[in-house]
Amino acid sequence: MKKLILTVSLIISNQLLAQTIISGKVIEANGAPIAGANIYLEGTYDGSTSDGLGVFSFKTNKTGSQTLIVSYLSFETFTMFGDVFYMKNLIVKLREDVNTLDAVVLSAGTFSAGDNSKVNVLKPLDVVTTASALGDFVGALQTLPGTTTVAEDGRLFVRGGDADETQIFIDGILVFTPYTPTTNNAPTRGRYSPFLFDGITFSTGGYSAEYGQALSSVLLLNTIDEPDQEKTDIGIMSVGGGIGNTQKWDNSSLSFNVSYLNLAPYNAIFSSRNKWIKPYETVSGETVFRKKPNKGLFKLYGAFDATNFELTQEDINDADGVHFKLKNKNFYLNSSYEVELNDSWTYFGGLSYTHGNNDLNSIDSAIEDVENSVHAKLKFKNRISNRFKLYLGVEYFATNFTETYNDTSVNNAKYGYDNNISAAFAEADIFISKNLAFKTGLRAEYSQLFNEATVAPRLSLAYKISGKSQLSLAYGNFYQNPSSAILKFDQDLKAQNTSHFIANYQYNGDRKLFRAEAYYKKYNNLVKYDTVPIVIGIASFNSNYNNTGYGFAQGIDFFYRDSKTIENFDYWVSYSLLDTKRDYKNFSMEAQPNFANTHNVSVVGKYWINDWRSQVGFAYAFASGRTFTNPNEPGFLNDKTKAYNSLSVNWAYLISPQKILYASVNNVLGFKNIYGYQYANTPDMNGNFNRRALQPASDQFFFVGFFWTISNDKKSNQLDNL
Repeated sequence: MKKLILTVSLIISNQLLAQTIISGKVIEANGAPIAGANIYLEGTYDGSTSDGLGVFSFKTNKTGSQTLIVSYLSFETFTMFGDVFYMKNLIVKLREDVNTLDAVVLSAGTFSAGDNSKVNVLKPLDVVTTASALGDFVGALQTLPGTTTVAEDGRLFVRGGDADETQIFIDGILVFTPYTPTTNNAPTRGRYSPFLFDGITFSTGGYSAEYGQALSSVLLLNTIDEPDQEKTDIGIMSVGGGIGNTQKWDNSSLSFNVSYLNLAPYNAIFSSRNKWIKPYETVSGETVFRKKPNKGLFKLYGAFDATNFELTQEDINDADGVHFKLKNKNFYLNSSYEVELNDSWTYFGGLSYTHGNNDLNSIDSAIEDVENSVHAKLKFKNRISNRFKLYLGVEYFATNFTETYNDTSVNNAKYGYDNNISAAFAEADIFISKNLAFKTGLRAEYSQLFNEATVAPRLSLAYKISGKSQLSLAYGNFYQNPSSAILKFDQDLKAQNTSHFIANYQYNGDRKLFRAEAYYKKYNNLVKYDTVPIVIGIASFNSNYNNTGYGFAQGIDFFYRDSKTIENFDYWVSYSLLDTKRDYKNFSMEAQPNFANTHNVSVVGKYWINDWRSQVGFAYAFASGRTFTNPNEPGFLNDKTKAYNSLSVNWAYLISPQKILYASVNNVLGFKNIYGYQYANTPDMNGNFNRRALQPASDQFFFVGFFWTISNDKKSNQLDNL
């Protein structure tokens, strides 16, 4: 018995003698102690927490090389591998975690809407519930600062840039024909329904090196990764109808929607300045298939639409008016695959194909355009650490465009081009701390059409000056080949170029957001041609083309959003000041282009009324006059239209949780807006050129719809699709 007791005592004594004391202090980068940090040896129960002075100490029986881990909320985890015998009087300095919610955000020139963004200027719901937008995401974005009101066009004009200078991407892949066809003084719409998208990033300048062939801005649309449930959406509208359905399986899902629009019933009730022979009619459909193999996500997105209409429009030079007829078919297919190769590397591959066909008849001219385009992209992301992420990629664009032209004197004239562009890009996100971050990148492109290589650097930084505010700066160089309207006639040109300089201040806190952003853009190598500028911007087969055009745009944008001050009321206000001049196309001198407004104001409000089970909203837009050339006065672009005003209202009434009655009126006060003037080709007997005002087809637009959702939870509805 004595021997047994002695043996046990010796074992305990040896264990006590074998114990090692691990000790040290945990501090921040500035030397301040961290209390409550967790310190332990990996794979053991041996550990402790730091006290109020950051000091820690604990015993362990482990010997030899071990891994010591120190962790604390909002700081990066510290790991140390070594012999425990030397883990004494350690000074452990923890670095702030740059992935925390209060970390700085690289936001200069960027507005985001989606759950993946830390700072959302818009919510996904806003994109489709703005009164003036009529369910078009482009219409909602036109309420943001930096955009210009060109109501008769409908596309995005950004910071002094023409609409062709903004490109749209779906899941990172270019959309070559993003807008529906239209006629003069009738705004176009984006082809793609908000039904299938949950994330939107609108970059008004200084955007990532991943994106090219856009002089002014890019709009990034992301399809839904995973629908929340199976459901069916039905819509019956005053202008048509639609149906959508989503099916889910274990690791895949399928969504689709189809719609049919016909303005014949609407035109029969409400008068129009156009004489419709065949009112606007379109049938469209979209579908997206998703599959999640292992750690990846595969998406296949397809969209098709066919549009046709025929009308006669008033013309000051033709008493019978101008006949216009158009048939359009468009098909877009987009596939992408993203997968985590390991803990550090992520791979993305995408491919798209676009086929567009326009059959146009105007007066005595018959024009048929056919475009086939392909975009392929490979991208790799290397997460080297929380503070350093590297992006590498290559892509290829290919476009074949052909046009056949006929009139009373020309038979089957052929125009067209092949535009093939190869590109490579590299970019890095560098977080010095959670208060300071950089993004730097380089994009190189080679145009086979021009036999020309370009290199474009990009740089942005952001510094957090307080818990709720930050400053950002951005610089970028951008190239874009001329549009089809130019290249179909002349390919002996080169890429157009612009440089962006941006300074941004942002405050975000307590359900209030304020942004102020100043910018300067310099344009070089813009295309010019010598067509007589009776109509500005009209190119001809016999024009002479060159790249001697230039210009600038500068201004400041303000945005304020508040969803707290008034209960159930959410509103935002945006203002843009734009100073821009160009000498390009068939301009006779440097001048403010006729699509640019000096002042743009938008005010949007949405109010939820519990007692009425309703959301009511309004959107007001103001834009100062736009330039036009008055031939009765000397000069070029020498006059301005009156200011543009429009107040739109909408009302969504929940009949039941899944049934909605919706109504909206655009320009409810009936402002008589004028887009410009058409002048007679010849002067009258007094030497004056008579004119007529260019106005919308109708001053107001009325819309009524009933929307019904059938889903498993019996709660989902289409409020976010209206």
